[in-house]
Amino acid sequence: MTVREQAPPGLTLGQGTALYVGAVLGTGVIALPALAAEVAGPASLIAWLLMVVASAPLAFTFAALGARHPDAGGVAHYARLAFGDRASAVVGWCFYAAVPPGSSAAALFAGHYVESAVGGGRPTVVGSAVGLTLVAALVNWFGVRMSGRAQLGLGILLVGFLAAAVVFALPSASAANLQPFAPHGWQSIAPATALLVWSFVGWEAITHLTGEFRSPTQDLAKATTAALVVVGVIYLAVAVTVILVLGASAADSPAPLGELLAAAFGGDARLLAALAAVLLTLGTMNAYYAGAAKLGAALGRDGALPAWLGRGSQAGEIPRRSLVVNASAALVVLGVVSAAEIDLGAIVLATSGLFVTVYAVGVAAAVRLLEPGRARLTAVVAMATVLALLAMTGVHLLWALLVAVAALAYGGRKTPHR
Repeated sequence: MTVREQAPPGLTLGQGTALYVGAVLGTGVIALPALAAEVAGPASLIAWLLMVVASAPLAFTFAALGARHPDAGGVAHYARLAFGDRASAVVGWCFYAAVPPGSSAAALFAGHYVESAVGGGRPTVVGSAVGLTLVAALVNWFGVRMSGRAQLGLGILLVGFLAAAVVFALPSASAANLQPFAPHGWQSIAPATALLVWSFVGWEAITHLTGEFRSPTQDLAKATTAALVVVGVIYLAVAVTVILVLGASAADSPAPLGELLAAAFGGDARLLAALAAVLLTLGTMNAYYAGAAKLGAALGRDGALPAWLGRGSQAGEIPRRSLVVNASAALVVLGVVSAAEIDLGAIVLATSGLFVTVYAVGVAAAVRLLEPGRARLTAVVAMATVLALLAMTGVHLLWALLVAVAALAYGGRKTPHR
């Protein structure tokens, strides 16, 4: 570890906020406004508002844990404090195992947008996905501070891009597109809300970087609040503008954001949609690679993974070994999925099962660890959200069960390394 790696100041408030925004504001904004409109029509806007409100207690619960217990282990560390080493290993393995397939699926989704804009067939799709994976890994190779700076610049560009799309598309808006408001009945808001849940997953990713903040106690709450506002405003603004500008055709568009950008700036919607997809996906991958790299090092440090991975677990260190393992696993997943032509929907659902398991144990740990008062009450409210997530995930929790069994089997052979 070099002096430069140890040097202060760590992540600034702006960089931390950008990482939060990148982790949550993912590729969902590209397609989900259309999918939700297909399910509930203009009433899907209520579903978007409900999810913005529901995500707040979850975000603040993880921020409260991070401020009180900053550690590269993130949710796995909280699980150890609350429930012991076995629970920590299960959570750590679930998150670490979720990032390669999840990031690969996201990269391939972006690759499809690129291919639709420039052509080239499957080689363009896979090549774009590989390129995104390598860029995200390269940025994180130089440490979380470089990742934070890159994310800050990317976040400013992305937010400005989406805000401009909304502002310049609004002259084409028509209130008549709000009618009929609930063409499929008011009951359709519930399935639309369930669909949108996945747009708000990501608050757990930054828990692995809490020790890298300049001042976790002060900055985490501020970064969470700022990210909630930014993400909520962008999601709502894009969803409202899509409905007002595209009307009923929003439900039929495979790339509603591209149509919105075309209405705002003119030109080929596919090229604009591809640019948005690449920016959104790179932001999400950058944030998750940063968190997963730190987590892998912490798991190696604590004996839940081979000790060889443990280098880089301390604040200021760069967990390059863990990063290489994670990025290599992502490339392997990309190869297998592409060669076997596996349905990306199946990959996303399996990944979701792993992340929901992380949320469930993390929020349960918060209920146990946080002091009585506002923080614990927020965690209890967050638990209600997580229980709903578990119910909606259903059979796809099987993948998390398999990973949990593997984690426990590995742990049974090892003595925790302190």
